[in-house]
Amino acid sequence: MGQTDEGVKHQKPSVSETRVEMKLEVQVIPVSDVERSKQFYERLGWRSDADLTPATDTRIVQFTPPGSGCSVIFGKGITTGSPGSAEGTLIVSDIEAARAELIDRSVEVSEVFHDAGGVFHHAGDEARTPGPAPDHKSYGSLASFSDPDGNGWFLQEVTTRLPGR
Repeated sequence: MGQTDEGVKHQKPSVSETRVEMKLEVQVIPVSDVERSKQFYERLGWRSDADLTPATDTRIVQFTPPGSGCSVIFGKGITTGSPGSAEGTLIVSDIEAARAELIDRSVEVSEVFHDAGGVFHHAGDEARTPGPAPDHKSYGSLASFSDPDGNGWFLQEVTTRLPGR
């Protein structure tokens, strides 16, 4: 605690009282072939934001999904992660329309599924029930696809956000 000239004591706010915004802006995905990955994400219809070579052994390629505030980057010399080890979730308002658009873009996409008993979708294939969630319950209907390296993407239908989101 410190004192002002008037002798009044002031406390610094505690860490739990401080709210600094932290926005997820970029997610790194490891790939084995930068050109092949670039072509894949272009085919998805994602916006190409950058293709930079700041050093001889470094290349940074950045794409942003339509409507997203977060981008993905991949390239050369930017991660030690194994190609195919990344996983992400893309929120969509209409799972069937999103799936159809990817199919139109020549992307292999799973059938729409939901998780039996409310098990989180990363639990594995054994928890998947064919078809959309009953009544298309928000957060319940999913589909999945992978990039050429096996980095996995889930489409998740959200029509009504949970409180605080």
